[in-house]
Amino acid sequence: MSATSQEARKGKVSAEAGTFHAKNLKRRARCTAIFVAMLVAMAVILVINVNTGSVHISVPDLIGILMGDSSNVDASNIVWLIRLPRLLMALILGGALAVSGYLLQTFFQNPIAGPFVLGISHGAKMAVALTMIVLLQRMSSVSSYVLIVAAFIGALISTAFILLISKRIDNMAVLLVAGIMIGYICSAITDFLITFAEDSDIVNLHGWSLGSFSGMNWDNVYIATVIVAIGFILAMILSKPIGAYQLGEAYAQSMGVNVKLFRTALILLSSILSATVTAFAGPISFLGIAVPFLMKRALGVSKPLVVIPATFLGGSVFCMMCDLIARVAFAPTELNISTVTAIFGAPVVIFMMLTSKKKRG
Repeated sequence: MSATSQEARKGKVSAEAGTFHAKNLKRRARCTAIFVAMLVAMAVILVINVNTGSVHISVPDLIGILMGDSSNVDASNIVWLIRLPRLLMALILGGALAVSGYLLQTFFQNPIAGPFVLGISHGAKMAVALTMIVLLQRMSSVSSYVLIVAAFIGALISTAFILLISKRIDNMAVLLVAGIMIGYICSAITDFLITFAEDSDIVNLHGWSLGSFSGMNWDNVYIATVIVAIGFILAMILSKPIGAYQLGEAYAQSMGVNVKLFRTALILLSSILSATVTAFAGPISFLGIAVPFLMKRALGVSKPLVVIPATFLGGSVFCMMCDLIARVAFAPTELNISTVTAIFGAPVVIFMMLTSKKKRG
């Protein structure tokens, strides 16, 4: 090979390396910008949420209360006992539901897979309603741990039906319809169960079954934080196998991934995250589908190590924003959280199905 051709080859390789490096820097800058934007949005929505309501609390007063100033007892109680627990639960559970949706989409390798659309949230809701009705007839209150276990069992029952259906059909539209039908069946059973509840419990059960963050307390925050934190850490640990699995089962196996064990871990982790959300706040619609899709589009990458934390942040911001709208849009009347998330999330799902159809065509 002549010296000229060697130099030309080296120049080509150097140019390709330079192009790859430039694209990598651009990709990193884009991801950094998305994370910064999400953190700023979270901070802004946190402040707006805490100082907005029937009793307005100014930012200086809010800062004073958070710093320990208790001179205004009423305002301090509103912030510490009502608004902050509710806001933190929206942050924690919104992120958990988004990550649960991402794991389900990975499991089914289907962008429309989500806890609400596939009927998994409805199965959890059915089990929790049954548990509450049975236990409230025998005791004055029900432990959060009992509700989470009941929701987890209900979520697994619905997931089992979805798994059976997904093995027979490969069309995402048909899978969506099947999930909706499972959701309707579970909702019908839940409504049937509620009719046999005590009159004093029907209002609370009905309100919970439609989805709401009202009535949250610090005990709820502590329990949800521990469970969701463990789930998030486990999801991050699975990020490398997830990346391999996204390239196909054969590739994942060649990389040493135990696919059967991995799929079991995915479905269990997704179920416990969505069950925790349902146990505390009731079913929340479309968040688990819309947020992972939007975050992957915004980031422009599919690396789970980046997508999972971004999805958690996106779910938190989306849920806090929807909770703010639900609380203040028609105050003093409060909307159900699922009503608001459906308004913003359903169009995203429709867009996903339209773009998917165009790609197949």
